[in-house]
Amino acid sequence: MFEKPIDNVVTRDHISDVKAKKAQKARVVYPSSKSGAVVLQEAVALPGMGLTIPVRAAKAKLSALLELVAAGTPVTITSDGKPKAVLRPVEAPTEHLGFEPAWDLLESVPTQKEGPFSEDLIRADRDGRGW
Repeated sequence: MFEKPIDNVVTRDHISDVKAKKAQKARVVYPSSKSGAVVLQEAVALPGMGLTIPVRAAKAKLSALLELVAAGTPVTITSDGKPKAVLRPVEAPTEHLGFEPAWDLLESVPTQKEGPFSEDLIRADRDGRGW
């Protein structure tokens, strides 16, 4: 049936072994803030960018990535090999963002003493619409 002999055959077992060896080489293990360690197979540590992971792997391992970020490790998410986002730990605000300047402005605005007040105008509008 075959005229040429088949001399280059790769068995399924050989392919499984090659994939297992490749996965062991690419595996990066980082400590977790919880128990044990986090295993991210697609993660790569690049100089200047830190831990880098493709967007598909980030979607699949989001909880593990959040644990890493909470522990202080910034993570760069890439798409097509280009950085798209950086996950960093949340920093506490250094200054109080209050409304002190707004109080000065409110105090400078004169109060209404006569004429139709806003409450009366809103009530008349609402009653006219049948609400």
